[in-house]
Amino acid sequence: MDELPVTVTILDRKYKMKVGSADEQYLREAAELTDRQAKSYGKMYAHQDGQDLLAMVSLTQISRLLKLQAGRQFEDTQLESRLAAIDKLLDSRSDKEISCTGTRNSL
Repeated sequence: MDELPVTVTILDRKYKMKVGSADEQYLREAAELTDRQAKSYGKMYAHQDGQDLLAMVSLTQISRLLKLQAGRQFEDTQLESRLAAIDKLLDSRSDKEISCTGTRNSL
């Protein structure tokens, strides 16, 4: 994967990074979101410097990520449970077909 040099600006400060070409747009969007949110927090809360604002943005975004991961784990667990129930149902149907005919019929 080719890495591209990318410069993003957050709170009027430039950050240079190298990212894979597939990740460039995500990095730019993340920087824009971070900048907007930090500036918004700067208007709402007292702060010493940009580091305070970036810490608030970081905490907010990581807490959102953790919520999404927890929700996905719950959905994955539900999906696994449903698939296991379907598998069990299909197995029991196949067993019934075998016992009724003596051979397995194709579905």
